[in-house]
Parts: sequence; structure tokens; C-alpha cells
Amino acid sequence: MSGWPKGSKDTVSEPRADDTLAIIVLIFVVFGMIMLYSTSAYNGSVKFEDAGYYFKKQLFATSLGLALMYIVSRIDYHYWEKMALPAYLVSLVLSALVLLIGDSYNGSKRWLGLGPLSFQPAEFAKVAVILFLAWYISNTKKKIKSIWSLFKVIILVLPIVGLVGTNNLSTAIIILGIAVILVFVASPSYIQFIALGGLGTVFVGIFLAVEQYRLERLLIWKNPEAYEKGYQTLQGLYAIGSGGLFGTGLGKSMQKLGFVPEAQNDMIFSIICEELGLIGAGFILLLFLLMIWRFLIVSHKAPDLFGSLIAAGILGHIAIQVILNVAVVTNTIPNTGITLPFISYGGTSVLFLLGEMGLALSVSRYGKNQS
Repeated sequence: MSGWPKGSKDTVSEPRADDTLAIIVLIFVVFGMIMLYSTSAYNGSVKFEDAGYYFKKQLFATSLGLALMYIVSRIDYHYWEKMALPAYLVSLVLSALVLLIGDSYNGSKRWLGLGPLSFQPAEFAKVAVILFLAWYISNTKKKIKSIWSLFKVIILVLPIVGLVGTNNLSTAIIILGIAVILVFVASPSYIQFIALGGLGTVFVGIFLAVEQYRLERLLIWKNPEAYEKGYQTLQGLYAIGSGGLFGTGLGKSMQKLGFVPEAQNDMIFSIICEELGLIGAGFILLLFLLMIWRFLIVSHKAPDLFGSLIAAGILGHIAIQVILNVAVVTNTIPNTGITLPFISYGGTSVLFLLGEMGLALSVSRYGKNQS
């Protein structure tokens, strides 16, 4: 074989993962850590007298995530078929426990405590739903042709959507969006998606009406100047506007100095715009587009439907989450409290995101040769 020494013709080359995708992920990891430190140093100094407080916690979670990504990428993704249903059932149990004994932070009950550690089961639920639906759809004998068969798949994820959506509507929307994308990929007909879109609209409307604060967010979105809770949105827009084309320079943001509350979380994109300008923000969005393109390649060249749907589900997750985060920061949609993948602060988020990247790399490794 080409690239092997003479006399080793019988040696079989070890399958390789998608190098381009792996490089993109590593770029995001490095950039995310740099921006997190730049954004969180002030808050860390004020709250914990340690400028590197958030950085060190994120570095620990990222290190675990990279190790997880490597391990998962070396395991043939077919192994996860038998784990798909148990993983989904575990996600239901964990999400139910959040409602019963979960910890609250900033008014949201989204965490489960494990001694000194805590994590968000909703992040695990995203991965579980991708695996579960990929397994279910690929093992369904009849193709998804009718509206009923399409609804049947969506109904399967409604329990987790309902449990997660009780305290985390944005993540529930992402999970529902992943389900729709996977059905869309597997379905030979597009007409029924009109009905599905209507069902989704009704579902979101019900969740908005159940809690008064969600309706209040709509009012704040329309006129943030008139509400005290619109302060974060306005400060984020100020940050974006003050960055201009080239930005104020890395580490030189003014809005992160207490003006944008918890800037290292949902609003970190506004600080990227302020410090790196339109050019820097555009580069990050372009990098996300390149990542999505690689997911398309991996999905298209997967040797079976299960692998193709895994890659498509991860694509949907990343795409929806990036769109929602950027839309919120720019006040294009109401505030949903969603993080920017790989960049926003959040140990659970980056851990499971990197685990997902390992799944995508596994599909590329054990699929056909990638271009």
C-alpha cells in the first residue's frame, strides 16, 4: 500500500478519521479557551479573587472532553446501537430528577449535584436523542413515508422534550429540532413537514403560555429599553456596535467589565464582536459553516443509515444552537439562554459536545474514505 515500507503488503492501513473536522474542533477548543479567559477574568477577580477561576474550571472539563472525544473516536460507532435505547431512558430519568431534586442557578433549575460536582442532564439528553433516533429510524423496516410514521418518531421524543422544556425551553427546542432534521433526512417526501411545522408552532406556543416569564421575554425582545430585564440585551448590542470592523483588540472589551452580566456565558459572542470586530466574528461563523460542511461529508459518506443519521443529528445540534445563540445576542429573537458551542463557559456543555465530535469522527473513521 502507498505510504508503507516495502515488504509490508499484507499490512492493512488503520482507518483514519476526518482530519479536517478534527482540526476545526481543536481550533474551536483553543479559541474558546482564549476568549473565555479574556471575557471571564474580570468576573473571576470580582467574585472569587481569581482571574483564572472560570478558565481553570473550563480547562478541566475541556481536558476530560478531549480525552472522551479521542476514546469515542476510536470505538466503532456501531457499538452505540445497543446503547441507544438505554441512553435515552437514562436521559428521561435524569431529566425527571432535575424537576424533583435539581439545583437552581439564576432562577433556573437545570443542574443535578454529585457531591462537589454538578452537571446538566439536558446536555446528555441531546446526545441520547441523536443516538436513539438514529437507532430507531435505521431499524424501522418501513421508510418514513406517511404523516403518521413521521409523527410517531416525533412522539417518541416528546417525553424528553416535555421534561427538559419545563425549565429549559431553548434546549427543548434544540432536541425537537434534532428530531425534525433526522426525520427530514430519512424521509423521501417533504410535504408532511408543513404539518410538522404547524405542530411545532403549537407546541412552542403552549410552552410560552405556561410560564408568565416566557411571555415577558417576548415583550422585552420587542422593546428592551422599556424593561429592566432588557439591560443585558442592550449592553450586548452596545458591545457589538462598539467593536466595529476590526474590534477594540483582544482583552480590551469594556462591556465585559460588569456591563454585560455573566458575559462568559450566553453573551460571549457580543464580546467576540467587541474585541475582534466584524472580521473576527465573521471568521468564527465561517468556521462553524466549515464544521457543518464536514458533518455533511461524513453523513453522506457513512456506510449505513445509522452512521449517516448520527452525523446529521450532530450537524443539526450545532447548527441550531449557533443560530439561536447569535440570534439572541443580536436581539433577532427573544432571549432563550442558549450557549455558543465550544466557546461559552459550561463544563457539561463542552464535555458532551466533544463527546459528540468523537462520534462524528468515529463515523468518518469507520465509513468510506473522506474527501
